[in-house]
Amino acid sequence: MVSATNVTQPQETKVSKILIADDNSANRELLEAYLAALDCEIELAVDGQDTLDKVASYQPDLVLLDVMMPKLSGFEVCQQIKQSPDTAKIMVLMVTALNELGDVERAVKAGTDDFLSKPINKAEFLKRVENMLKLKDISDENERLRTYIREIDEQARPRF
Repeated sequence: MVSATNVTQPQETKVSKILIADDNSANRELLEAYLAALDCEIELAVDGQDTLDKVASYQPDLVLLDVMMPKLSGFEVCQQIKQSPDTAKIMVLMVTALNELGDVERAVKAGTDDFLSKPINKAEFLKRVENMLKLKDISDENERLRTYIREIDEQARPRF
């Protein structure tokens, strides 16, 4: 039998963490200004390797990722984020000046969760960010519930 004291209490509302990865400072500043309308923490990265380093240390919920960056391209960064079990659940929104069909296909193949072409529309950008953060929260909650159910199931099994 499971007692009521084992029930997980509701989580406090957490502030979402967003990593802006772009080698152009004006682009980083613009995205950061747009995000001021949201309740979130922001970290900045200036190239592909810096992005991977900050993903590892900052553990963002969402990465706003430019494609054309020094050291590693956004495609390479996205692929590495999505291939690692430690970071695969981080949402990636590629924000780029590239807008050819082949670029979108390459981004999808790399594992991006969404793709937005520059110049960006502020309202569309904010709505996509909000939706991606909601999806991340739902995914995280789903994982917490699965873990909780597994624990309850293990406790309820008869021990011989």
